[in-house]
Amino acid sequence: MHISFLLHHGYGMGGTIRTTFNLACALAEQHDVEIVSVFRHRDRPVFDLDPAVRLRHLVDMRKHSPDYDGDDPEHARPSKLFPRADGNHRKYSALTDRRITEHLATVEADVVIGTRPGLNTMIAMHTRPGPVRMGQEHLTLSTHSRALRATLRGAYPRLDAITTVTEADARDYRRMMRLPGVHVQAVPNGVPAPAVEPSDGTGKWVVAAGRLAPAKRYDVLLRAFAKVVEQRPDWRLRLYGAGREEAKLRAMVEELGLYNHAFLMGPAHPIEAEWVKGSVAAVTSSLESFGMTIVEAMRCGLPVVATTCPHGPGEIIADGVDGRLVPTGDVDAIAGSLLELINDDELRRRMGRAAIADAARYDPSRIGEMYSSLCTELVARGGRSGIGRLRSSLHRTRGALLGGAYATKDALARARRGALRGGRTA
Repeated sequence: MHISFLLHHGYGMGGTIRTTFNLACALAEQHDVEIVSVFRHRDRPVFDLDPAVRLRHLVDMRKHSPDYDGDDPEHARPSKLFPRADGNHRKYSALTDRRITEHLATVEADVVIGTRPGLNTMIAMHTRPGPVRMGQEHLTLSTHSRALRATLRGAYPRLDAITTVTEADARDYRRMMRLPGVHVQAVPNGVPAPAVEPSDGTGKWVVAAGRLAPAKRYDVLLRAFAKVVEQRPDWRLRLYGAGREEAKLRAMVEELGLYNHAFLMGPAHPIEAEWVKGSVAAVTSSLESFGMTIVEAMRCGLPVVATTCPHGPGEIIADGVDGRLVPTGDVDAIAGSLLELINDDELRRRMGRAAIADAARYDPSRIGEMYSSLCTELVARGGRSGIGRLRSSLHRTRGALLGGAYATKDALARARRGALRGGRTA
């Protein structure tokens, strides 16, 4: 099969970018895979990508590029097709409307996969007859605004399948959305095995990582860690990430007297080398659509103390086996579970070993097999078009031909845009 992902921006550090790259690389073991990034802001992607996966873009926002699209008059006009209720609407324009619809009208793929609600809607409404149309939901239905849910109710019935990252969210879609004939399936995010040796459980560090955003509730973590320090002043906390809560959290560190015990480290990539310096991980969110950091920490040999927030932690952690689940926002419970692991070396190491074994189920190869099976089933069924497209015997040969065709197509498009710009300049 030829599988084409449509991604908002393939050149940054976001979780959706990382999981899309992981999945694409896993699928490329058996299929022809491309990632089409709507925007390109950098010369090279941040995350590694298997050479077998083609990465291309529709709109070039690199000011040093001869193909820079930021000055195109169409880009100054707001989008009429990308849903207003999607939080990224203001970044889209008449230019992206045209480029995306042109791409979807001519895409040579068996399966087209969107990676956020706005792009899923574009795929549902504008993909040519033939390809299977799939939408990934990396957030949760409950966090979508009422306006966005209304938009999705109008568009999502045109999809062939929707994937969510948790079973809880899949149940919400089946129960709350009218999706006759749409296959809804939970497929978790894939997290590769770390390229470093796992933690040996001896480092006296608690580690947390993620955006410094209100939903992560790092204020609760700092208050809980202040209680930990009262009993175990030899332990310290490292918090990795960046975001709008940074100034507030730094002030809290001073206020709680944790300036020698809690450290805001800034963002880190790759993060695995930082996880393994610690012996316990902490996740104190009020909401997690999945819990990538939980799986990352587990794959690095750290038991995780996590809040039982919707939706992910409870589906990832086996309480008392590979980590601890505690009530959301409960400072005393978080501190108590951290101290339980800090004070019991054998328990901490045993849970760390269990975490490595249990998190192996999230290996991208396994997640890729789930997607491969789903795509194969949908293609064999013919999707909503009713046209059977069993062309998988031509995978690699066809992929090479498509790569050349896309390169030619992109070169012609660049030449056409250059000629148009020349005409405007004249």
